[in-house]
Amino acid sequence: MDILLALLPALFWGSIVLFNVKLGGGPYSQTLGTTIGALIFSIGVYIFADIKLSLLVFGVGVVSGLFWAVGQANQLKSIDLMGVSKTMPISTGLQLISTTLFGVIVFNEWSTMKAIILGVLALVFIIIGIVLTSLEDKESKEGKSGNLKRGIIILLISTFGYLVYVVVARLFDVDGWSALFPQAIGMVIGGLLLTFKHKPFNKYTIRNIIPGLIWAAGNMFLFISQPRVGVATSFSLSQMGIVISTLGGIIILREKKTKRQLIGIIIGIILIIIAGIMLGMAKS
Repeated sequence: MDILLALLPALFWGSIVLFNVKLGGGPYSQTLGTTIGALIFSIGVYIFADIKLSLLVFGVGVVSGLFWAVGQANQLKSIDLMGVSKTMPISTGLQLISTTLFGVIVFNEWSTMKAIILGVLALVFIIIGIVLTSLEDKESKEGKSGNLKRGIIILLISTFGYLVYVVVARLFDVDGWSALFPQAIGMVIGGLLLTFKHKPFNKYTIRNIIPGLIWAAGNMFLFISQPRVGVATSFSLSQMGIVISTLGGIIILREKKTKRQLIGIIIGIILIIIAGIMLGMAKS
């Protein structure tokens, strides 16, 4: 039962971008709507849960949320260029690499030989997985290579946003559950700052409140599952969302892939999932 609970974040987070694309509106309306949904959910949690806020927790939460908005907005921009099935494996892989290297350099997480071996192998698997999932169709390579390059550059900015979102709370030893409400405030502020020039206030913004509610529910279940299965296990299981988002892009959104690309994507996401599990083992 605890494992099933720990799989809920992957289910929710893996489906968010599918909802974003299905509900429409482009990356700006999608970003703002998602942040508003997260704020609505977090207000409900704050009212009914016993959460105590300090000035430090509030400040760290807002900063974390601001950078989440940077990560999410740029991820959605990349999806607009490359599609869900190509963007999500690359985005997940880059996030795993960046957070892992930060943990190793700043927090000395790989303190044993076992952790070093598992960690290095995991990073190699991620790099191979990213290469495989980004394979171009030989027949249309010239026309799409520009989109791939632009998409990866945008994803690097997205990765930086997600990295700060994740690590800032740890740097100040702030509990994620306590930071949930101020984090959502930061997300909305970030969403407004990143999108206001593009006039995002429309019907699509309202529609995309739904993915925000889904994201916040996944976040909540992550915090609930961590004490039950451990941080390393919950982290590993949360990466399984890549299967839902990637295959959902192909099956639900009908993103066209050649046989060569499909094989590369399947092998790539398997390698990235294995790498996520290995990184969880390296941290445990």
